Amino acid sequence: MTKFSTLIGLAALAGAGAAPVVAQTVSDDEVPTTSLNIPGNVQLFGQQKANVYRPSAKVNGEIITATDIEQRMALIRIANGDVELPPEEAQRLRQQVFSNLIDEKLQIQEAKAADIAIDERLIDEQFARLATRFRQTPDQFSEYLKSKGSSAAAVKQQIRGEFAWDRLLSRNIQSTTNVSSEEVESVVQRMNEAKGQNEFHLGEIYLSATPENAAAVMENARKIIQALQAGGSFAAYARQFSEASTAVVGGDLGWVKAGQLPPSMAEAAQQMQAGQLVGPLEVPGGISILLMIDRRQVLTADPRDAVLSLKQLSLDFPAGTSRARASELASKFAEETRQIAGCGAADDVARKLGANVVSRDNIAMRQLPAPLQATLVDLQIGQTTQPFGAAEEGISVLVLCGRDMPQTATAPNIQEIENRLLEEKVNKRAQRYLRDLRRDAVIEYS
Repeated sequence: MTKFSTLIGLAALAGAGAAPVVAQTVSDDEVPTTSLNIPGNVQLFGQQKANVYRPSAKVNGEIITATDIEQRMALIRIANGDVELPPEEAQRLRQQVFSNLIDEKLQIQEAKAADIAIDERLIDEQFARLATRFRQTPDQFSEYLKSKGSSAAAVKQQIRGEFAWDRLLSRNIQSTTNVSSEEVESVVQRMNEAKGQNEFHLGEIYLSATPENAAAVMENARKIIQALQAGGSFAAYARQFSEASTAVVGGDLGWVKAGQLPPSMAEAAQQMQAGQLVGPLEVPGGISILLMIDRRQVLTADPRDAVLSLKQLSLDFPAGTSRARASELASKFAEETRQIAGCGAADDVARKLGANVVSRDNIAMRQLPAPLQATLVDLQIGQTTQPFGAAEEGISVLVLCGRDMPQTATAPNIQEIENRLLEEKVNKRAQRYLRDLRRDAVIEYS
């Protein structure tokens, strides 16, 4: 299994600023659940043939062709390095693309009914910006898309759909959604009461399951985890496969406390470190895969917010250095740098080793890679990190010269809390809006 993204989806992910929405596995009293009267001993009547995949359809009288679907599939292949999918996986993705096209058609139709028109110049400008990501002019990009089995029209239709939906939500939902001062004060009060408690910034891929298909869903979840461990994008997989409402934001649950999670997820989150992937986990109604994006203590200063003064000692390996020689040099470098007693002694050690020295002040710890953050958090002034680098290029260590700790945690201000609450409300209403459009749609497959 391989990661999937759409061209526009990648752009959206790169500039993601949307607030996380509520996950299907996290309780949400404002989103009604649907209870169907389904008997426990279900018997199916008639032929299953009526539910086989159909390559085209009319949505409220407007057609989606097989060509539309294949051109969107081509966009996904482009965005994922021309990856070729196994037939079974390609078919599953094709059905997802088909569903997305139906939603897009409904959104554009609803915007049109509300007399919302999207200026074609705006679409052309967005198309041109997308072309620049591929270092091409719009004309070159159009030819490139054609050579890959897609088209400029397919990309522009996707852009048109996103603009139409955004405008519609802005007019019909955002303009009539408000956040009261009492709601903001309630959040502030809860934050103060929760001061010092652990909070988790989680990503989730949720797959629904029944007792009958649980084993198959579990196996599918394991395949997704294998693909993620091989370097797949969590956000891209969440967008394509998660059945939670958070799929639209790449599975981002936002900051949550253990008490807001199902027991299995809460127990796992307590043990996870930033960047760790866990699953499959059994949760109410299905299976979840969790990614710990970050963790913190509410309104408590985080040592990773410290500002550092560092010296970096780097030893470059000459071109053509054998792996055995590189290992020998690295061992000597590690042994000598381990003896460094403070930044004042670092230059002498560097001269002895023939290493380069770079001094830097005012470095935010969070700018550094996560493994180095984890090391520096526990380091005392004057101590060095373990060596890091690449066997083909050379190795380095960091010497901690100084550390300015944040005195207090920075709580979000009133405006930030109000904005977040507003976005959450808009997202929930948008989900209900789309659900109503789907419920009223007339779809004729052919």
